[in-house]
Amino acid sequence: MAQIELVHLSKVYGNDVAAVRDLNLDVAEGEFMVLVGPSGCGKTTALRMVAGLEEISSGEIRIGGKVVNELAPRDRDIAMVFQNYALYPHKSVYENLAFGLRMRKVPKAEQKERVEEIARILGLGEMLHRRPAQLSGGQRQRVAMGRAIVREPKAFLMDEPLSNLDAKLRVQMRAEIARIQQALKVTTVYVTHDQVEAMTMGHRVAVMRDGELQQVDTPQRLYDAPANLFVASFVGSPPMNLFEAVVERDDSRLVCRIGETELELPADVAAERPALANYSGRPVAVGIRPEDVREAAGWDGARLRGRILLVESLGSEQLVHIEIAATPLERSDLIDAAAQPPGPPLGVDDLERAVTLLGRFDRHLLLAPGEAVEVAIDPRLLRFFDLETGVAIPAVDVPVAAEVVS
Repeated sequence: MAQIELVHLSKVYGNDVAAVRDLNLDVAEGEFMVLVGPSGCGKTTALRMVAGLEEISSGEIRIGGKVVNELAPRDRDIAMVFQNYALYPHKSVYENLAFGLRMRKVPKAEQKERVEEIARILGLGEMLHRRPAQLSGGQRQRVAMGRAIVREPKAFLMDEPLSNLDAKLRVQMRAEIARIQQALKVTTVYVTHDQVEAMTMGHRVAVMRDGELQQVDTPQRLYDAPANLFVASFVGSPPMNLFEAVVERDDSRLVCRIGETELELPADVAAERPALANYSGRPVAVGIRPEDVREAAGWDGARLRGRILLVESLGSEQLVHIEIAATPLERSDLIDAAAQPPGPPLGVDDLERAVTLLGRFDRHLLLAPGEAVEVAIDPRLLRFFDLETGVAIPAVDVPVAAEVVS
């Protein structure tokens, strides 16, 4: 296994279209790093440059401390798994697994030993005699992974390997891949557009947009402390609720005004976010996760009043869509538009402007569309962002290196 370093890496095509802009990323030895972002964000281009399948425009790629910019793909000692299985249909599972070893003239006894060991790890021991057409999609993907693993490369590169599988099999296979990577401790860079895959599999996750790195951190840190509005809206399912509010200083108090409702920010929150005082009297973007929107019974603090638009029962919980009086976030260019629900029609005469607030509620609560409801918002759980830049207040660092989470 080896460290992978991307240093000021860029890819610009002939018409001055930048697919990747000044990407800096360190992947530690044995780390499972996930590149995630919407289609066209540059994640696959970055992976292909690491593999040597795409020529770089500027910057350096180092594998194991060695600059590999000029090395051919076969000389980089990496293995790549694609969304297409790329198996030889006329060869058995054993022959597919052994093919790369045979091309490298590995002794037959060692070939047999390594293939059988990988087959055991991947649960393919009973299928070595079968052809790919006799396997399920998940089994074929395991064979494709086995072809990469059996070579014992310095690193694995995986480009959306689960995208051809159905939803149930994707869940099963993402756990399998994470388990195998943990057992082998091989440096892995994994590309996906699915943020659930990214959050459940990666030691760290690098979020990309329009060719630029937005934030790289552990899944929990990305969720709890997004660096900007895009990360806040992209990471999480359902996504973070986002709307505009005004921060105001009232004597020694700092309050957040959402519509006509005032939420006083506790002293410890104001102390942790001293930069908020600089926004006094100015609109900011405010975010809160759906699980932090709670039914207000027994809550002594400020409440938001609204009307239930829709109740989605998921068995273990209810997702409740609530129309509240607040200012919608106008800067759609700063967020992941696909993650944001459309603004609701105004159904209450005294609401001049409204947004839909999504909350995760207990499954036992009796709720119905059209009902008035009060929700509790703990000011400590609010996240604040600059409306002009989209950057978190206070700013969250975007580290390029961190300890690997095992």
